[in-house]
Amino acid sequence: MSTDSDITFITGNQKKAEYLEQHLGYPVEHMKLDLDEIQSLDLKEVVEHKVRQAYGEIKKPVIVEDVALEFMAFGRLPGPFIKYFVDEMSFEDICGMLHGQDRAAVARCVFGYYDGKNVELFEGSLGGKIAEQPAGDGGFGWDKIFIPDGYDVTRAELSEKDDRKTYLLIKPFATVKAFLEGRE
Repeated sequence: MSTDSDITFITGNQKKAEYLEQHLGYPVEHMKLDLDEIQSLDLKEVVEHKVRQAYGEIKKPVIVEDVALEFMAFGRLPGPFIKYFVDEMSFEDICGMLHGQDRAAVARCVFGYYDGKNVELFEGSLGGKIAEQPAGDGGFGWDKIFIPDGYDVTRAELSEKDDRKTYLLIKPFATVKAFLEGRE
């Protein structure tokens, strides 16, 4: 069984690194790299490109992760491009894009692992809907506009317990951990 010392999580976000370490149960080296953001609505394709590029830069096993938020009224859009919507538009404007339309949405996360030989991809997802208006002060990124199935408030308004519960559906930490612990 292999452990943490040979894996690098590619992220510049200290909070994401801490969450991964917490769910794996051991520290993982992390570093920020500027990776290409390919244009694809296929989140797995985006992550596979990033994990291969990251390995090419540091020449050791790497983990990367990326997220998508799909609005059912728009097919798979904005999908992985949600980060650009959040950077360029207000949350109010993003919510307003769905005025009079189906507000159903799916949050997705894919972790990718690559050791120079094998690519492994791990996906988590959570259904929900886009709020009429952004709300809440917690969470990350677009949590102020995403209402998970079974709730009537955004992820940014959830209690700590419910935040963790829904986060673990979106983020496939358990399958990543099981894979890493099973490596020879």
